[in-house]
Amino acid sequence: MVEAATPWWDKDRHADRRDFLLARAAIKSALRGWFATESFIEAEPACLQVSPGNEAHLHAFATERIGTDLSRTPLYLHTSPEFAMKKLLAAGEARICAFAPVFRNREAGPLHANEFTMLEWYRAHTDYAAMMADCGAILALAAQTAGMTWVSHRGLTCDPRRAPERVTVADAVSRHAGIDLLATIGDRAALASAADAAGIRVGSDYTWADIFARILTERIEPRLGIGRATILYDYPASEAALAKRSTRDPRLAERFELYVCGVEVANGFSELTDAALQRANLEAEMQLKQARYGERYPLDEDFLAAVAAMPQASGCAMGFDRLVMLASGATNISQVLWTPQA
Repeated sequence: MVEAATPWWDKDRHADRRDFLLARAAIKSALRGWFATESFIEAEPACLQVSPGNEAHLHAFATERIGTDLSRTPLYLHTSPEFAMKKLLAAGEARICAFAPVFRNREAGPLHANEFTMLEWYRAHTDYAAMMADCGAILALAAQTAGMTWVSHRGLTCDPRRAPERVTVADAVSRHAGIDLLATIGDRAALASAADAAGIRVGSDYTWADIFARILTERIEPRLGIGRATILYDYPASEAALAKRSTRDPRLAERFELYVCGVEVANGFSELTDAALQRANLEAEMQLKQARYGERYPLDEDFLAAVAAMPQASGCAMGFDRLVMLASGATNISQVLWTPQA
């Protein structure tokens, strides 16, 4: 007979987690203070949306709104507050942040939860370099608030007080996998051949994006954020549906990710403000989702209209629970969630 797991509300189990939860509260309070000093307004975007987001590999929770006349309207719990926050930029807000509950299906594990908190913020009239600087400041403040001079995870360590190293995706792929990524962009056969030569196995049905993802997860990500945090930037444009194209190289997009001890903590970019290109990118994502998973989500037409009215801006989405987990010394995301699912 298998013994039932102790529920999260068991007094002993809660006592084991309580220091992490207190650190969570302290970090949130400190970050709210930091955003206030930076003249941000904390927004509260609604969770129910007509579209949960249109990234092909994110899976939403579906529901419906029943009207007083018993009419039924499909709705979703958002996978990110991004669409709502960008509408606020179009409305004229210049600096906004949110600690938003978000919901993602098919996600569970030491670093994932179906319901978690996304720290998301935007600065109008800036590019992604502003978000990179913010990430370094937020990481340092979180660790300082938790009383940690070093961050450790799975045997890896990182000094959160040091400014993150900035490495382009192409340089990282060259350094850690020996592959000339830029020479293969858009050429599935060339990237598959390069991956095979590097000893990275890929399936015959893998797309270019699948191979790229395999290279990242197998060779690049485990080597990032060691000693100090790493900012991996300038992703292939095909892997950045909501980001602005690079002015230096149109094959790339102004997107970055922050890594700490091999863990991806944040994803940010210069915002795409070309509504026609944004529509095309999201439609392509949904076509891929339909082909891969047999479903698609509607486009938010109100969001696409807002994109055309947005100013140049930069934004970042940070997994607040992951940040707390790393900054506090927890080893599993469930330790820093007040009421985990399991």
